[in-house]
Amino acid sequence: MDRFALVAANRLVGNRDGEGCLEIVLSGSALVAETRCLAAITGGDLQPSVNGRPVPGWTSICLERGDRLAFGARRLGARAYLAVAGGLEGERWLGSVSTYLLVRRGGIGGRALKVGDMLMLANEPARPLVTGRHLPESLRPAYSASNTAELAVIPGPQLNRMAPDSRELFFSQEYEISRDSDRMGYRLEGEKLEMKGPELLSFGLTYGCVQVPRSGQPILLMADHQTVGGYPVVAVVVRADLPIAAQLLPGDKLRFWPTSVPAAQKRWMELMRALQRLE
Repeated sequence: MDRFALVAANRLVGNRDGEGCLEIVLSGSALVAETRCLAAITGGDLQPSVNGRPVPGWTSICLERGDRLAFGARRLGARAYLAVAGGLEGERWLGSVSTYLLVRRGGIGGRALKVGDMLMLANEPARPLVTGRHLPESLRPAYSASNTAELAVIPGPQLNRMAPDSRELFFSQEYEISRDSDRMGYRLEGEKLEMKGPELLSFGLTYGCVQVPRSGQPILLMADHQTVGGYPVVAVVVRADLPIAAQLLPGDKLRFWPTSVPAAQKRWMELMRALQRLE
């Protein structure tokens, strides 16, 4: 979901960007190191600890054999990413070791991890193993600590199908992420938007598209989104704010605000320069 955090975690431990990591939602994981290793935890602040002592996020740390890594309550964001030098081994499917629960492929048997699972390294760790590498908070995505996340968007191809009053409403109202949401998309609850025009032929979609179906309640497409669809796309969340969206859960709130393509590109390049510091 949060691809910036995934890449940052891998780079902090000297891995290639696409090596297998763990995505940890809230506080559901506890792991024990079977051998000495270099690790890094990025993404949301789920209060990670080693043997009961807090450890810093966005920093490479050394785990000794027998060390127990656990997570506490959600403090900021909802998803943390754990990388280990060498990357984690998993079933490769369509060029990825990501677990896709819907079709039960990838990862460890296409399922979520369970008690007793043993995770193996995919490669020999790159040398030297360097602890203390760190990405300062000022260089990370501006994860929302407030009650409402602010997501910048650029106009979508069917924005002109939205009635003028609804367009103003779209950019002014606060939405709540419905409980009927998942990794494919967030269903957003707010005042109904009015759309006009005939039905559309299906067209290509991307992560961050905001669709408005006949219900008038928007859908924000997320990491496991479909590849095509026919609902009008009224806006697209800029790439620099997708990590912020990725850290939200049902019940969280968000707002959209308009920006320009050049401004969106500038913000993304700033985040890319932050990652270059970790190469």
